Amino acid sequence: MKTEILGTKDEHIRRAAETIRKGGIVVYPTESFYGLGADATNGNAVRRIFQIKKRDENMPILVIIGNMGMLFAVAEEVPDKAERLIQRFWPGALTIIFRAKKGVPDLLHSKTGKIGIRMSGNPVARRLSELSGTAITGTSANISGKPPCRTVNDVMKQLKGVDVVLDGGLLDSQAATTIIDVTEDPPRILRKGLISEDLITECIGEIRYA
Repeated sequence: MKTEILGTKDEHIRRAAETIRKGGIVVYPTESFYGLGADATNGNAVRRIFQIKKRDENMPILVIIGNMGMLFAVAEEVPDKAERLIQRFWPGALTIIFRAKKGVPDLLHSKTGKIGIRMSGNPVARRLSELSGTAITGTSANISGKPPCRTVNDVMKQLKGVDVVLDGGLLDSQAATTIIDVTEDPPRILRKGLISEDLITECIGEIRYA
């Protein structure tokens, strides 16, 4: 099936959301690089993400939520420090690792019991999740191990089997999102990125590093 390339008007996002609700795969812009989206509660769709990316099943995939009402559909609990980070940095480039809610597909968290969640700073990404009515996968749209993509052209050179692409033009980020695990105390930075460690420390105090 040929990939459908659309813009980022609301009618286009609605079309992409319909694809996700039917178990399809959508490429969309985020605040860092292009992401690869599927219904995070649909095990078959999540498995397609791993196949398209040629990703090892032992490597977890984070999810993006469109609003706070979706958080408890995928997270078991929200610790106090996570609440503070959410208030300060969401929507934005901070992925927070929570305990995964029972029923979340094992593939998403590689049976670790933890899941990365972000409310994206990109309005297209948030709207896509919102209109899909579910958390969506937020992994980068590239072959696993290769550099993330800043243009749709780069994505199309790498990936096969995508149903819809939302073309947001050239994404100007040079860095990925920051990842912090709040299931540990003190929380642990797993990946440095767009949100600095100084800002996180200012918000919640002591942190550790992977």
